[in-house]
Amino acid sequence: MPPPAPGPAAPVVLSLGGSILLTGEDDAGYLASLADLLRRAGGRYPLVVTTGGGRTARQYIRLGRDLGLTEVELDELGIDLTRLHARLLAARVGAPSPARPPTTVADAVHELRHASPVILGGTEPGHTTDGVAALVAARVRAARLVNATDVDGVYEEDPRTRPNARRIDSMSWEQFGEMVRSGTSTDAGQNFLFDRLGAATLARAGIPLLVVHGRDLANLEAALDGRPFRGTRVGPPGPPGA
Repeated sequence: MPPPAPGPAAPVVLSLGGSILLTGEDDAGYLASLADLLRRAGGRYPLVVTTGGGRTARQYIRLGRDLGLTEVELDELGIDLTRLHARLLAARVGAPSPARPPTTVADAVHELRHASPVILGGTEPGHTTDGVAALVAARVRAARLVNATDVDGVYEEDPRTRPNARRIDSMSWEQFGEMVRSGTSTDAGQNFLFDRLGAATLARAGIPLLVVHGRDLANLEAALDGRPFRGTRVGPPGPPGA
């Protein structure tokens, strides 16, 4: 009797930090290669990608705050910037990725039924794109959420100011949640480790979080695929390095 046919691959979610999208260093070359990676990965398994706002969004938010805008209005400014980043990347990826990024979690889940990768930015005030990625991951029962940022994992101290800081290869949701709670607030335009809502959502759903450097594309693809990678794994233990 022939072996049973393999079932459909479980979805994967990627949260791209705005800090890696626009750095001023060969951004066009990086985004083109990133789009190629997302197209490949999206052909192997259902893939949802969220894009952050980064320093561009923070510049607008600082200006808006100086002009007296409310925190909700500042959040809406940031969301608009994240959606521009999503549209730019989706246009480079091309079909079947939707050219106009979804604007809600429900719309992203719906699009994933017939398109991959699905790329979106923010959705509503109070939710960062990390939080959006986690909500999508919970809704689609993702195998993992990969957080691509400007450091190669979670460190005991900030490696950008402490060169000898130690990277943590694996940690529990309790440990990670404490780090997140101590380093975030509810103000618009923050630059932090991960979103509180996102961490709580993933912990509740039992979905592992993998933190990697987003400009190391070979390592990013390994993490997306569930292969051994360089970075930090948060949540249930997995295979060595994965």
